[in-house]
Amino acid sequence: MTTSPVDPTGSQSAPVRMPLRGTRNFRNLWLSRVLSVWGSSVTLVAMPVLVYQETKSPFLVSLVAASEALPYVLFGLLAGAVADRAHRRRLMVGADLLNCACVGSVPLAAALGALTPAHVLTAAFLSSTLYVFFDAAGYGLVPAAVGRDRLAEANSALWGGETAVRIAGTAMAGTLIAVTSASGALALDALSFLASALLLRGIGYAPTHRGGGATDRPGLLASIREGVRFLWGHPVLRTMTVAGGLQSFAGGAFIGQLVIFADRELDIGASDARIGLLFTSWSAGGILGSLLLPRLRRRVSALRIMLFALPASAVLGLAAVLATDWRVALVTIAAWGSTYLLVIVNTMTYAQEVTPEELQGRVNTTRRMLSSGLGVPLGALVASAVTVAVHVRAGLLLAVAAIALASVIVWATSPRARAEAEEAVT
Repeated sequence: MTTSPVDPTGSQSAPVRMPLRGTRNFRNLWLSRVLSVWGSSVTLVAMPVLVYQETKSPFLVSLVAASEALPYVLFGLLAGAVADRAHRRRLMVGADLLNCACVGSVPLAAALGALTPAHVLTAAFLSSTLYVFFDAAGYGLVPAAVGRDRLAEANSALWGGETAVRIAGTAMAGTLIAVTSASGALALDALSFLASALLLRGIGYAPTHRGGGATDRPGLLASIREGVRFLWGHPVLRTMTVAGGLQSFAGGAFIGQLVIFADRELDIGASDARIGLLFTSWSAGGILGSLLLPRLRRRVSALRIMLFALPASAVLGLAAVLATDWRVALVTIAAWGSTYLLVIVNTMTYAQEVTPEELQGRVNTTRRMLSSGLGVPLGALVASAVTVAVHVRAGLLLAVAAIALASVIVWATSPRARAEAEEAVT
């Protein structure tokens, strides 16, 4: 909704757009994501706690983490193809309702005395798999709900809100588990999925990407290839995706070794409350980075943001890794986190802007699979191996090196990528 105010001289000023928070579509979308992420952040703590309480097995606890990360690698490409064929809002609502039943089955089984470790592990895997399909549909729903010209503002608010409640959820998880039990905390997550589904139903969405009959569509494998072909064939998006994958590798390496770094180099033990501050500073910095994006995008292009944000991220990462005082580390980690999330949200926004609606799910899930699905766990594994073989700072310097390499790639390819993109448009 817009208005066109008239000044006293009788001349008409430029239309004033309603703020995003004033539109029902964005309000429902934002509340849906905030509630669901809050519940999931509680589950992120409660699931492994529940498995450990039931089995006392570190191996099974590690399987919980693996079962939550693996589905994006296994089903990301398929989910993208399905989302581009389906009614996206209905797919998201259906995934939320199934997730409510999936997660809710755990506290129900616990109340009936029938809960087993296999049940918890299966629920963790199925819940994460459902989220992959939810996420794939969301990439196309957001631009349809808010408009492509407001994607930077919308993604900034969504990521900022999600990061804030993720911090709050993990901080509250211990208290909730103590008060209600680990299975009781999971019941709250199940309710958050139900609330999310109800909010999503209120979003106005009329799909324009669906073709005629099923015979007009290519097969699933052909659909997947079409999405990959677009991603790899777009020079700027290809460059930003490669850089994003390297940065995700760095993020996995850093977060995976942060507890060891704090213990060995900052004299902060695993049971010290300051360890929580270090993790929180990374997330809090990310909120700042997401809030900066809309202002930057009004002034400079997405590729130019990458040109300067990645070198800044490498410098700040180096400062954090070389810190010997925990207070210095706290500040530098927060600053590093801001540039880290700025790059992530900037890449996601640009991908949504340049991708045709009918390819949104396939292109963005492929990009996400290469970064979060592969980059983060690979970074964590490689850094841990270097830490064991050499030193924890060596493992963390690997993260800085990955971002430095991403900077070199972006600077080396950006003139050609920009020229190819402009040529394709003309």
